[in-house]
Amino acid sequence: MTIDWKSYHPGEFHDELISSPGHPRKAARVLTRYLASLSDEELQHRQDSVNHAIKTMGISFTVYSEAGNIDRQWPFDLIPRIITKKEWDVTSKGLEQRLRALNCFIHDVYNDGKIFRNKVVPKELVMDSGNFRPQCQGMKPMHEVWAHICGTDLVRGGDGNFYVLEDNLRVPSGVSYMLENRTVTKRVFPELFENYAIEPIGEYAGQLFEMLASIDPHQKEKPEVVVLTPGIYNSAYFEHSFLAQQMGAELVQGSDLCVEDDHVYMKTINGLAPVDVVYRRIDDVFLDPEVFNKESSLGVKGLLGAWLKGNVGLANAPGAGVADDKVIYTYVPEMIKYYLGEEAILPNVPSYLCINPQHCEYVLQNLDKLVVKPANESGGYGILMGPKSTKKEREEFALKIKANPRNYMAQPLVALSTAPILVNGTVEPRHVDLRPFVLQGKSTYVTPGGLTRVALFKGSYIVNSSQGGGSKDTWIVNEE
Repeated sequence: MTIDWKSYHPGEFHDELISSPGHPRKAARVLTRYLASLSDEELQHRQDSVNHAIKTMGISFTVYSEAGNIDRQWPFDLIPRIITKKEWDVTSKGLEQRLRALNCFIHDVYNDGKIFRNKVVPKELVMDSGNFRPQCQGMKPMHEVWAHICGTDLVRGGDGNFYVLEDNLRVPSGVSYMLENRTVTKRVFPELFENYAIEPIGEYAGQLFEMLASIDPHQKEKPEVVVLTPGIYNSAYFEHSFLAQQMGAELVQGSDLCVEDDHVYMKTINGLAPVDVVYRRIDDVFLDPEVFNKESSLGVKGLLGAWLKGNVGLANAPGAGVADDKVIYTYVPEMIKYYLGEEAILPNVPSYLCINPQHCEYVLQNLDKLVVKPANESGGYGILMGPKSTKKEREEFALKIKANPRNYMAQPLVALSTAPILVNGTVEPRHVDLRPFVLQGKSTYVTPGGLTRVALFKGSYIVNSSQGGGSKDTWIVNEE
């Protein structure tokens, strides 16, 4: 039995490929016809090829559990997600606009504080953020950019429009999986790339290196760029090593670097070699034991001082996470208007701040209908999925909110769009989100598409790989 698109029912959700049973969207017609032409044996062969390629290429991620760290093969669905170029052109402009405004905000927070004086964002909210770093006050990094790499989580609602769910500005991950998804898809469906004009994404590593080179304080022709990793036990270690290899940069741990006279050096067999830019994949608190967590063995003593003196570039800059706060997120449309004089191209998901008494009362009375998030967690941890929670879970969460309302915000459960995945030789809809990546240094670059994450279990909204989600290749195609 081959794939029958007439039996595919996305229900009330907007589907990325199928507008109604048996009716693929215009940009997906070639893909859906091709998939329907494959026999069960051919489909199974393609799926086996995917699994073999992922295993051979060593694409993996680490799951933290009570039983210990588990290294798992990357979960990948072979049916691509398609977004039209016309729609993406608008979306990418919205992403670029958003990061420019966020960088203006972060720079303002650590310097002039105009946005506080003009009462656009309450100062106490920022000062109380777990990611505010007073040590960064007065710093003016290259190009006044603090968040050089941003992974913005987008969701498509029932109306077919994209909404921003959150911004990831500390150490956003996932771009290596976006790139490897494309490599795997090309191996499995080479013929499809002859029938579609798909926007290329392979230039990301070059764009990343160019951006990092642009924040070299010495502006050398060939700066020494290193990728600072916590080590092999980190869940994103595959990505750290992948990006270092793709850029031709050194992959280092904290013990491989040292600081002398406020300059950063890498230890080599030929002695100390100067380092110009550090692409750090370590959280602020572990970055420099001299300033933050004194017990940290992951960071480099004196690194923050070298950065503050303007002797090394750091991406993302320490303190950038102040705009990563999910409570601060709610003010981004106002930031865009304040700093850029523009209306936000991409809307936020409607949100409730528990620090606001009226909002808090509404949240507490409607916990069964809302998604409640802590301000500074990531990876889908610490969240209450109200519509899928038990009475006991809601009661426990209500106590947490009352104890620390500043730390929580809530949003309605967005009717996430769906996309077909292959299940036992047939196709079924699953919920998806999208994480595009934006680079900002001297100039700005937005990936054509991003990492589509997919909830592999029927009815689930959990797309994070650490909690059972998978991913797809994302195609930006010209509908014409």
